[in-house]
Amino acid sequence: MTTPAGSAETNLPQTGPSSFDERRPPERELLDDCVHCGFCLPTCPTYQLWGEEMDSPRGRIYLMDLAKKGEIALEGPFTEHIDACLGCMACVTACPSGVQYDRLLESVRPQIERNVEREVGDRLFRDAIFSLFPYRRRLRAAALPGALYQKLRRIPAVAALAAKLPGRLAAMESLLPPVTVREAFARLPVFTAAQGERRGRVALLSGCVQDVFFHRVNEATVRVLAAEGYDVVVPRDQQCCGALELHAGREDPALGRAKRTIERFAPLDVDAVVTNVAGCGSSMKEYGHLLADDPEWASRAEAFSARVRDVHEVLAEGEPRAARHPVRARVAYHDACHLGHAQGVREQPRAVLRSVPGVELVDIPEAALCCGSAGIYNMIFPDAAADLGARKADNVRSVRPDVVVTANPGCLLQIGKHLGTDGVPLLHPVQLLDASMRGVPLPRT
Repeated sequence: MTTPAGSAETNLPQTGPSSFDERRPPERELLDDCVHCGFCLPTCPTYQLWGEEMDSPRGRIYLMDLAKKGEIALEGPFTEHIDACLGCMACVTACPSGVQYDRLLESVRPQIERNVEREVGDRLFRDAIFSLFPYRRRLRAAALPGALYQKLRRIPAVAALAAKLPGRLAAMESLLPPVTVREAFARLPVFTAAQGERRGRVALLSGCVQDVFFHRVNEATVRVLAAEGYDVVVPRDQQCCGALELHAGREDPALGRAKRTIERFAPLDVDAVVTNVAGCGSSMKEYGHLLADDPEWASRAEAFSARVRDVHEVLAEGEPRAARHPVRARVAYHDACHLGHAQGVREQPRAVLRSVPGVELVDIPEAALCCGSAGIYNMIFPDAAADLGARKADNVRSVRPDVVVTANPGCLLQIGKHLGTDGVPLLHPVQLLDASMRGVPLPRT
Protein backbone atom coordinates (compact mmCIF):
# COMPACT_ATOMS: atom_id res chain seq x y z
CA MET A 1 0.00 0.00 0.00
CA THR A 2 1.42 3.41 -0.95
CA THR A 3 1.81 6.07 1.69
CA PRO A 4 0.00 9.39 1.61
CA ALA A 5 3.02 11.70 1.77
CA GLY A 6 2.45 14.54 -0.64
CA SER A 7 -0.34 12.61 -2.36
CA ALA A 8 -3.10 14.33 -4.30
CA GLU A 9 -4.77 10.95 -4.52
CA THR A 10 -6.90 11.68 -1.48
CA ASN A 11 -8.70 14.43 -3.41
CA LEU A 12 -9.77 12.18 -6.28
CA PRO A 13 -13.51 11.59 -6.70
CA GLN A 14 -14.95 8.49 -5.07
CA THR A 15 -14.41 5.50 -7.35
CA GLY A 16 -16.94 3.06 -5.92
CA PRO A 17 -19.49 2.48 -3.18
CA SER A 18 -18.15 3.52 0.20
CA SER A 19 -16.99 0.75 2.51
CA PHE A 20 -18.71 2.63 5.34
CA ASP A 21 -22.38 2.21 6.11
CA GLU A 22 -24.69 5.24 6.02
CA ARG A 23 -24.76 5.86 9.75
CA ARG A 24 -22.43 8.78 10.52
CA PRO A 25 -19.50 7.89 8.25
CA PRO A 26 -16.43 10.16 8.33
CA GLU A 27 -17.21 13.46 6.61
CA ARG A 28 -15.46 14.25 3.34
CA GLU A 29 -14.70 17.81 4.49
CA LEU A 30 -12.89 16.54 7.59
CA LEU A 31 -10.86 14.03 5.60
CA ASP A 32 -9.80 16.71 3.12
CA ASP A 33 -8.57 19.01 5.90
CA CYS A 34 -5.44 16.87 6.29
CA VAL A 35 -2.59 18.15 4.11
CA HIS A 36 -0.21 15.34 5.20
CA CYS A 37 2.34 17.79 6.61
CA GLY A 38 3.66 15.42 9.28
CA PHE A 39 3.49 17.75 12.30
CA CYS A 40 1.49 15.03 14.05
CA LEU A 41 4.21 12.39 13.76
CA PRO A 42 6.41 13.33 16.76
CA THR A 43 3.43 13.28 19.13
CA CYS A 44 1.78 10.08 17.86
CA PRO A 45 2.55 7.20 20.25
CA THR A 46 2.21 4.39 17.72
CA TYR A 47 4.28 6.19 15.10
CA GLN A 48 6.94 6.75 17.73
CA LEU A 49 6.89 3.05 18.58
CA TRP A 50 6.89 1.56 15.10
CA GLY A 51 7.67 4.28 12.57
CA GLU A 52 4.94 2.95 10.27
CA GLU A 53 3.10 5.51 8.14
CA MET A 54 -0.26 3.74 8.50
CA ASP A 55 0.15 3.88 12.27
CA SER A 56 0.32 7.67 12.20
CA PRO A 57 -2.68 10.05 12.17
CA ARG A 58 -2.13 11.08 8.56
CA GLY A 59 -1.74 7.42 7.56
CA ARG A 60 -4.96 6.48 9.28
CA ILE A 61 -6.74 9.40 7.61
CA TYR A 62 -5.43 8.11 4.28
CA LEU A 63 -6.95 4.71 5.05
CA MET A 64 -10.25 6.36 5.98
CA ASP A 65 -10.17 8.21 2.67
CA LEU A 66 -9.59 4.98 0.73
CA ALA A 67 -12.45 3.29 2.57
CA LYS A 68 -14.68 6.30 1.91
CA LYS A 69 -13.98 5.83 -1.81
CA GLY A 70 -14.63 2.11 -1.57
CA GLU A 71 -11.04 1.25 -2.51
CA ILE A 72 -10.35 -0.85 0.59
CA ALA A 73 -12.55 -2.94 2.86
CA LEU A 74 -12.92 -2.33 6.57
CA GLU A 75 -11.70 -5.84 7.39
CA GLY A 76 -8.01 -6.61 7.72
CA PRO A 77 -5.37 -3.84 7.64
CA PHE A 78 -7.90 -1.02 7.99
CA THR A 79 -9.24 -2.37 11.27
CA GLU A 80 -5.77 -3.31 12.51
CA HIS A 81 -4.39 0.20 12.08
CA ILE A 82 -7.46 1.96 13.50
CA ASP A 83 -7.56 -0.44 16.45
CA ALA A 84 -3.90 0.30 17.17
CA CYS A 85 -4.65 4.02 17.67
CA LEU A 86 -4.76 5.01 21.33
CA GLY A 87 -7.18 7.87 20.68
CA CYS A 88 -4.95 10.16 22.74
CA MET A 89 -5.65 13.18 20.47
CA ALA A 90 -2.10 14.50 20.73
CA CYS A 91 -2.29 14.94 16.96
CA VAL A 92 -5.24 17.32 17.36
CA THR A 93 -3.12 19.53 19.60
CA ALA A 94 -0.13 19.37 17.24
CA CYS A 95 -1.93 19.90 13.92
CA PRO A 96 -1.43 23.40 12.43
CA SER A 97 -4.30 22.83 9.98
CA GLY A 98 -6.93 22.15 12.61
CA VAL A 99 -7.64 18.59 11.43
CA GLN A 100 -10.39 17.13 13.61
CA TYR A 101 -8.94 13.67 13.96
CA ASP A 102 -11.02 13.19 17.10
CA ARG A 103 -14.21 13.53 15.05
CA LEU A 104 -12.88 11.18 12.38
CA LEU A 105 -11.89 8.48 14.85
CA GLU A 106 -15.19 8.89 16.67
CA SER A 107 -17.07 8.18 13.42
CA VAL A 108 -14.87 5.30 12.21
CA ARG A 109 -14.62 3.11 15.32
CA PRO A 110 -18.39 2.45 15.43
CA GLN A 111 -18.20 1.51 11.75
CA ILE A 112 -15.72 -1.22 12.64
CA GLU A 113 -17.78 -2.43 15.60
CA ARG A 114 -20.90 -2.70 13.42
CA ASN A 115 -19.39 -4.10 10.25
CA VAL A 116 -16.29 -6.14 11.08
CA GLU A 117 -16.51 -9.61 12.59
CA ARG A 118 -13.77 -9.93 15.21
CA GLU A 119 -12.01 -13.16 16.02
CA VAL A 120 -13.82 -15.10 18.73
CA GLY A 121 -11.17 -14.65 21.40
CA ASP A 122 -10.86 -10.92 20.77
CA ARG A 123 -14.62 -10.43 20.78
CA LEU A 124 -15.10 -12.38 24.01
CA PHE A 125 -12.29 -10.50 25.74
CA ARG A 126 -13.76 -7.14 24.80
CA ASP A 127 -17.25 -8.28 25.80
CA ALA A 128 -15.90 -9.36 29.18
CA ILE A 129 -14.40 -5.92 29.79
CA PHE A 130 -17.65 -4.16 28.96
CA SER A 131 -19.74 -6.55 30.97
CA LEU A 132 -17.89 -5.34 34.08
CA PHE A 133 -16.39 -1.86 33.98
CA PRO A 134 -19.45 0.32 33.26
CA TYR A 135 -21.38 -1.32 36.12
CA ARG A 136 -20.70 -0.07 39.62
CA ARG A 137 -22.54 -2.93 41.35
CA ARG A 138 -20.57 -5.52 39.42
CA LEU A 139 -17.33 -3.73 40.22
CA ARG A 140 -18.24 -3.74 43.90
CA ALA A 141 -18.96 -7.46 43.73
CA ALA A 142 -15.59 -7.98 42.03
CA ALA A 143 -13.87 -5.97 44.77
CA LEU A 144 -14.42 -8.72 47.35
CA PRO A 145 -12.43 -11.46 45.56
CA GLY A 146 -10.07 -8.73 44.31
CA ALA A 147 -9.14 -7.71 47.84
CA LEU A 148 -8.60 -11.36 48.81
CA TYR A 149 -6.48 -11.98 45.72
CA GLN A 150 -4.22 -9.03 46.46
CA LYS A 151 -3.51 -10.47 49.89
CA LEU A 152 -2.79 -13.89 48.39
CA ARG A 153 -0.61 -12.22 45.74
CA ARG A 154 1.98 -11.57 48.44
CA ILE A 155 2.60 -15.32 48.67
CA PRO A 156 5.58 -16.16 46.42
CA ALA A 157 3.88 -19.19 44.85
CA VAL A 158 0.83 -17.13 43.87
CA ALA A 159 3.03 -14.36 42.50
CA ALA A 160 4.91 -16.94 40.44
CA LEU A 161 1.67 -18.25 38.95
CA ALA A 162 0.55 -14.70 38.15
CA ALA A 163 3.81 -14.11 36.31
CA LYS A 164 2.94 -16.97 33.94
CA LEU A 165 -0.39 -15.53 32.80
CA PRO A 166 -0.58 -14.92 29.02
CA GLY A 167 -0.53 -11.42 27.44
CA ARG A 168 -3.91 -9.83 27.97
CA LEU A 169 -4.70 -11.63 31.20
CA ALA A 170 -1.28 -10.68 32.55
CA ALA A 171 -1.97 -7.05 31.65
CA MET A 172 -5.30 -7.06 33.46
CA GLU A 173 -3.76 -8.70 36.52
CA SER A 174 -0.90 -6.21 36.67
CA LEU A 175 -3.28 -3.23 36.45
CA LEU A 176 -5.50 -4.21 39.37
CA PRO A 177 -5.98 -1.11 41.53
CA PRO A 178 -5.38 -1.29 45.26
CA VAL A 179 -8.62 -2.78 46.56
CA THR A 180 -10.15 -2.27 49.98
CA VAL A 181 -13.64 -3.46 50.77
CA ARG A 182 -14.30 -0.34 52.86
CA GLU A 183 -13.49 1.97 49.98
CA ALA A 184 -15.35 -0.13 47.40
CA PHE A 185 -18.61 0.00 49.34
CA ALA A 186 -18.33 3.54 50.72
CA ARG A 187 -20.89 6.15 49.67
CA LEU A 188 -20.51 9.87 49.20
CA PRO A 189 -23.07 12.07 50.96
CA VAL A 190 -25.86 13.18 48.64
CA PHE A 191 -25.37 16.77 49.79
CA THR A 192 -22.37 18.55 51.28
CA ALA A 193 -22.81 22.19 52.24
CA ALA A 194 -20.34 24.88 51.30
CA GLN A 195 -18.06 26.12 54.05
CA GLY A 196 -18.24 29.82 54.70
CA GLU A 197 -19.76 32.13 52.12
CA ARG A 198 -21.46 30.13 49.37
CA ARG A 199 -19.78 30.55 45.98
CA GLY A 200 -21.92 28.19 43.93
CA ARG A 201 -23.64 24.84 43.71
CA VAL A 202 -22.29 21.90 41.68
CA ALA A 203 -23.14 18.26 41.01
CA LEU A 204 -20.40 15.63 40.94
CA LEU A 205 -20.20 12.67 38.59
CA SER A 206 -18.82 10.01 40.92
CA GLY A 207 -17.99 7.56 38.12
CA CYS A 208 -17.70 3.78 37.97
CA VAL A 209 -14.10 2.62 38.43
CA GLN A 210 -13.43 5.98 40.09
CA ASP A 211 -16.08 5.54 42.76
CA VAL A 212 -15.32 1.89 43.54
CA PHE A 213 -11.52 1.79 43.37
CA PHE A 214 -10.60 5.48 43.74
CA HIS A 215 -13.32 6.52 46.15
CA ARG A 216 -10.69 8.41 48.15
CA VAL A 217 -10.31 10.79 45.19
CA ASN A 218 -14.04 11.46 45.18
CA GLU A 219 -14.01 12.09 48.93
CA ALA A 220 -11.13 14.55 48.50
CA THR A 221 -12.97 16.24 45.63
CA VAL A 222 -16.09 16.82 47.73
CA ARG A 223 -14.04 18.18 50.66
CA VAL A 224 -12.05 20.54 48.44
CA LEU A 225 -15.08 21.90 46.61
CA ALA A 226 -16.96 22.45 49.87
CA ALA A 227 -13.92 24.15 51.44
CA GLU A 228 -13.75 26.49 48.44
CA GLY A 229 -17.38 27.53 48.91
CA TYR A 230 -19.42 25.14 46.77
CA ASP A 231 -22.47 23.14 47.75
CA VAL A 232 -21.87 19.66 46.32
CA VAL A 233 -24.69 17.39 45.17
CA VAL A 234 -23.95 13.73 44.37
CA PRO A 235 -27.00 11.97 42.88
CA ARG A 236 -27.25 8.53 44.43
CA ASP A 237 -28.70 6.76 41.39
CA GLN A 238 -26.32 8.06 38.73
CA GLN A 239 -24.86 5.54 36.29
CA CYS A 240 -21.89 5.24 33.92
CA CYS A 241 -21.45 8.21 31.55
CA GLY A 242 -20.54 5.93 28.61
CA ALA A 243 -16.99 7.21 28.09
CA LEU A 244 -15.26 3.83 27.99
CA GLU A 245 -17.71 2.43 25.44
CA LEU A 246 -17.66 5.61 23.38
CA HIS A 247 -13.87 5.59 23.05
CA ALA A 248 -14.00 1.91 22.00
CA GLY A 249 -16.61 2.49 19.28
CA ARG A 250 -19.54 0.88 21.09
CA GLU A 251 -21.79 3.69 20.05
CA ASP A 252 -25.28 2.44 20.89
CA PRO A 253 -24.67 1.59 24.56
CA ALA A 254 -22.55 4.75 24.93
CA LEU A 255 -25.33 6.97 23.60
CA GLY A 256 -27.84 5.21 25.84
CA ARG A 257 -25.68 5.99 28.86
CA ALA A 258 -25.25 9.57 27.69
CA LYS A 259 -29.03 10.03 27.59
CA ARG A 260 -29.46 8.53 31.05
CA THR A 261 -26.74 10.81 32.41
CA ILE A 262 -28.44 13.85 30.90
CA GLU A 263 -31.79 12.75 32.35
CA ARG A 264 -30.29 12.37 35.81
CA PHE A 265 -28.22 15.57 35.99
CA ALA A 266 -30.04 18.05 33.75
CA PRO A 267 -32.98 18.71 36.15
CA LEU A 268 -30.65 19.53 39.06
CA ASP A 269 -30.46 23.13 40.18
CA VAL A 270 -26.68 23.45 39.88
CA ASP A 271 -24.22 25.81 38.21
CA ALA A 272 -22.06 23.00 36.79
CA VAL A 273 -21.73 19.25 36.51
CA VAL A 274 -18.22 18.51 37.74
CA THR A 275 -15.99 15.60 36.78
CA ASN A 276 -12.64 14.56 38.22
CA VAL A 277 -11.87 11.92 35.56
CA ALA A 278 -10.35 13.12 32.29
CA GLY A 279 -12.03 10.49 30.10
CA CYS A 280 -15.48 11.04 31.59
CA GLY A 281 -15.24 14.79 31.24
CA SER A 282 -14.13 14.69 27.61
CA SER A 283 -17.07 12.45 26.67
CA MET A 284 -19.66 14.44 28.60
CA LYS A 285 -18.49 17.65 26.96
CA GLU A 286 -19.11 15.92 23.60
CA TYR A 287 -22.71 14.85 24.25
CA GLY A 288 -23.99 17.85 22.30
CA HIS A 289 -22.05 16.75 19.23
CA LEU A 290 -22.79 13.05 19.66
CA LEU A 291 -26.53 13.61 19.84
CA ALA A 292 -26.72 16.50 17.39
CA ASP A 293 -28.64 14.45 14.81
CA ASP A 294 -31.22 13.22 17.33
CA PRO A 295 -34.14 15.68 17.28
CA GLU A 296 -35.37 14.57 20.68
CA TRP A 297 -32.02 14.95 22.41
CA ALA A 298 -29.93 17.49 20.47
CA SER A 299 -30.82 20.65 22.38
CA ARG A 300 -30.87 18.86 25.75
CA ALA A 301 -27.46 17.36 25.11
CA GLU A 302 -25.97 20.67 23.99
CA ALA A 303 -27.28 22.45 27.09
CA PHE A 304 -25.96 19.68 29.32
CA SER A 305 -22.48 19.65 27.77
CA ALA A 306 -22.24 23.41 28.22
CA ARG A 307 -22.51 22.89 31.99
CA VAL A 308 -19.84 20.17 32.28
CA ARG A 309 -16.63 21.35 33.95
CA ASP A 310 -13.51 19.57 35.03
CA VAL A 311 -12.89 20.05 38.75
CA HIS A 312 -9.69 22.00 38.02
CA GLU A 313 -11.62 24.46 35.85
CA VAL A 314 -13.94 25.17 38.77
CA LEU A 315 -11.14 25.47 41.32
CA ALA A 316 -8.97 27.72 39.13
CA GLU A 317 -11.64 30.23 38.17
CA GLY A 318 -11.67 32.15 41.45
CA GLU A 319 -9.20 33.20 44.10
CA PRO A 320 -8.38 30.40 46.58
CA ARG A 321 -10.50 30.72 49.67
CA ALA A 322 -9.51 27.87 52.00
CA ALA A 323 -6.16 28.10 53.76
CA ARG A 324 -3.33 25.97 52.36
CA HIS A 325 -0.69 24.41 54.59
CA PRO A 326 2.75 23.99 53.03
CA VAL A 327 3.56 20.78 51.16
CA ARG A 328 7.29 20.78 50.61
CA ALA A 329 7.62 18.43 47.67
CA ARG A 330 8.86 18.26 44.12
CA VAL A 331 5.65 17.45 42.22
CA ALA A 332 5.63 16.05 38.68
CA TYR A 333 2.38 16.70 36.83
CA HIS A 334 1.35 14.29 34.02
CA ASP A 335 -1.20 15.66 31.54
CA ALA A 336 -3.86 13.00 31.08
CA CYS A 337 -4.55 12.92 27.32
CA HIS A 338 -8.31 13.36 27.63
CA LEU A 339 -7.78 16.36 29.88
CA GLY A 340 -4.95 18.12 28.04
CA HIS A 341 -5.54 17.16 24.41
CA ALA A 342 -9.27 16.41 24.32
CA GLN A 343 -10.49 19.12 26.72
CA GLY A 344 -7.67 21.64 26.43
CA VAL A 345 -7.42 21.82 30.22
CA ARG A 346 -3.70 22.25 30.89
CA GLU A 347 -3.03 25.41 32.88
CA GLN A 348 -5.83 25.00 35.44
CA PRO A 349 -4.44 21.87 37.16
CA ARG A 350 -1.03 23.55 37.32
CA ALA A 351 -2.56 26.69 38.79
CA VAL A 352 -4.35 24.61 41.42
CA LEU A 353 -1.12 22.84 42.36
CA ARG A 354 0.86 26.10 42.48
CA SER A 355 -1.65 27.47 44.97
CA VAL A 356 -0.14 25.10 47.55
CA PRO A 357 2.82 26.69 49.40
CA GLY A 358 6.05 24.71 49.13
CA VAL A 359 5.14 22.81 45.96
CA GLU A 360 7.87 22.78 43.32
CA LEU A 361 5.95 21.90 40.17
CA VAL A 362 7.87 20.21 37.35
CA ASP A 363 6.76 19.03 33.93
CA ILE A 364 7.69 15.63 32.54
CA PRO A 365 9.73 15.32 29.32
CA GLU A 366 7.69 14.23 26.28
CA ALA A 367 4.65 15.50 28.13
CA ALA A 368 2.42 15.21 25.04
CA LEU A 369 3.14 11.49 24.61
CA CYS A 370 0.51 9.10 25.99
CA CYS A 371 1.40 6.82 28.90
CA GLY A 372 -0.28 3.87 27.17
CA SER A 373 -3.39 3.60 29.34
CA ALA A 374 -5.96 5.02 26.89
CA GLY A 375 -9.18 3.49 28.22
CA ILE A 376 -8.97 -0.25 27.57
CA TYR A 377 -5.89 0.00 25.32
CA ASN A 378 -3.40 -1.31 27.89
CA MET A 379 -5.50 -4.46 28.22
CA ILE A 380 -6.16 -4.94 24.48
CA PHE A 381 -2.62 -4.09 23.30
CA PRO A 382 -0.46 -4.90 26.33
CA ASP A 383 2.89 -4.95 24.51
CA ALA A 384 2.53 -1.51 22.92
CA ALA A 385 1.09 -0.12 26.15
CA ALA A 386 4.02 -1.58 28.12
CA ASP A 387 6.53 0.13 25.81
CA LEU A 388 4.78 3.46 26.26
CA GLY A 389 4.39 2.94 30.00
CA ALA A 390 8.09 2.18 30.42
CA ARG A 391 8.97 5.27 28.39
CA LYS A 392 6.68 7.44 30.51
CA ALA A 393 8.13 5.98 33.72
CA ASP A 394 11.67 6.77 32.55
CA ASN A 395 10.61 10.34 31.82
CA VAL A 396 9.02 10.61 35.26
CA ARG A 397 12.19 9.33 36.95
CA SER A 398 14.28 11.85 35.03
CA VAL A 399 12.76 14.78 36.95
CA ARG A 400 13.31 13.10 40.36
CA PRO A 401 9.85 13.82 41.82
CA ASP A 402 8.71 13.31 45.38
CA VAL A 403 5.13 12.96 44.15
CA VAL A 404 3.49 12.28 40.76
CA VAL A 405 0.01 13.66 40.10
CA THR A 406 -2.42 13.11 37.24
CA ALA A 407 -6.17 13.44 36.80
CA ASN A 408 -7.19 10.06 35.40
CA PRO A 409 -7.42 6.68 37.16
CA GLY A 410 -6.10 4.78 34.14
CA CYS A 411 -2.99 6.96 34.05
CA LEU A 412 -2.45 6.46 37.77
CA LEU A 413 -2.55 2.68 37.36
CA GLN A 414 -0.44 2.62 34.20
CA ILE A 415 2.31 4.90 35.50
CA GLY A 416 2.26 3.19 38.88
CA LYS A 417 2.71 -0.19 37.22
CA HIS A 418 5.80 0.93 35.34
CA LEU A 419 7.34 2.97 38.13
CA GLY A 420 7.15 -0.23 40.16
CA THR A 421 8.84 -0.13 43.53
CA ASP A 422 10.25 3.39 43.23
CA GLY A 423 8.13 4.37 46.22
CA VAL A 424 6.88 7.62 44.70
CA PRO A 425 3.26 8.38 45.65
CA LEU A 426 0.86 8.72 42.71
CA LEU A 427 -2.08 10.99 43.43
CA HIS A 428 -4.89 12.92 41.82
CA PRO A 429 -4.19 16.69 42.12
CA VAL A 430 -7.22 17.18 44.38
CA GLN A 431 -5.72 14.70 46.86
CA LEU A 432 -2.63 16.87 47.22
CA LEU A 433 -4.78 20.00 47.56
CA ASP A 434 -7.03 18.28 50.10
CA ALA A 435 -4.05 17.24 52.24
CA SER A 436 -2.74 20.81 52.12
CA MET A 437 -6.11 22.25 53.18
CA ARG A 438 -6.43 19.82 56.07
CA GLY A 439 -2.79 20.07 57.11
CA VAL A 440 -2.25 16.31 57.00
CA PRO A 441 0.54 14.23 55.41
CA LEU A 442 0.13 13.31 51.76
CA PRO A 443 -1.55 9.95 51.19
CA ARG A 444 0.51 7.24 49.53
CA THR A 445 -2.18 6.47 46.95
